[in-house]
This record gives sequence, structure tokens and C-alpha cells, in this order.
Amino acid sequence: MEYFQNHLLIAMPSLKDGYFERTVTYVCEHNEKGAMGIVINQAIDMKLPELLEQVKISTEDKQINPDTPVFLGGPVNNERGFVLHTPQDCWKSSMKLSDELMVTTSKDILESFGTPSAPEQYLICLGYAGWDAGQLEKEIIENSWITLPATADFVFNTPIHLKWQTATEALGFAAWQISGESGHA
Repeated sequence: MEYFQNHLLIAMPSLKDGYFERTVTYVCEHNEKGAMGIVINQAIDMKLPELLEQVKISTEDKQINPDTPVFLGGPVNNERGFVLHTPQDCWKSSMKLSDELMVTTSKDILESFGTPSAPEQYLICLGYAGWDAGQLEKEIIENSWITLPATADFVFNTPIHLKWQTATEALGFAAWQISGESGHA
């Protein structure tokens, strides 16, 4: 059995689900019990300063970029925050995903934004995507997703509006070349 932890799930053009259409999802965990991922290319109409205000974190005396986007990480638990970031071992609730990436769910990381103790690079996501045992594998077989090993460079440095297209091109073809139909010889 192949697991896709630390991979990107790239939605195939045939995936017309209202939520996952043209998404790129970072797979945080995948094992025999199921999978959990965070969509990294669906910014919502909220910026970091507004989120911090909502959770009652002061931005006074902090250097916060007012244009830092907040992402809708998936349709499950939209009120719960996940911060995908470069490695740091100082937060209350973090999980190392690879040598380049961690995810943190504790509020202490939010308090660091705009200060020297903040992670070098990060994405703030509300909610996550989840799959039951065998569900993700079935969707891959059904041609809903293609996978690509993830890198921090792609996750943090590819512009939001180009993530889906860039991910398909990294596999050696452009998105428009992918058929939405699976064929039979």
C-alpha cells in the first residue's frame, strides 16, 4: 500500500465537486485509518489581522503584513485553525510533517505573528479535508486526484492563483492537456 503523506493532491479537471474543484491539497497524514490534508490554494475573504482580531490577539507593536491571506483548508471543522509552517520546535501543539514542514494547531503560534519568533514561512488555514480508510485511494483510482511529492518551496512560494496550474506542469504537462475521462484501450 502506498501512502501519500507529504504529497500534494492535485484535483483533476473532471473533479467538479463545488469545494475541491481546481484545488491543491497538502496531505498531512495518510495511513490505514484514512487521510487528512489542508487545501493550500483557496484563500478566503479574510486577512491575518482580521483573524487575529477575531481570536482576541493584539496586533499592536507587531509588524503584520495586512495582506497575509487566510485559507479555507477544507470543509471539516472550519472554525479550527491549522498553521502549515517551516520547522520550529517551540509550539504547544505541533506535528512534524517532513524536514521542511510542520503543522501547528495551538494559539501560541498566532501570537507570534509579526514578531521575530514567528515561523519564517507559513500558511494559515481554517478547516481541513478528511478521508475515511480507503476513501482517498479509491478517489485516486477513480481519477479524481493526481499526486506529487510536496516541497516547502512549492507550498510557500508559488502564488496562490498559480498553484493548481504549476502543480500539473511539475508533472510534465499543462492542466488543459489532462482529459477528464478515463479511457479503455
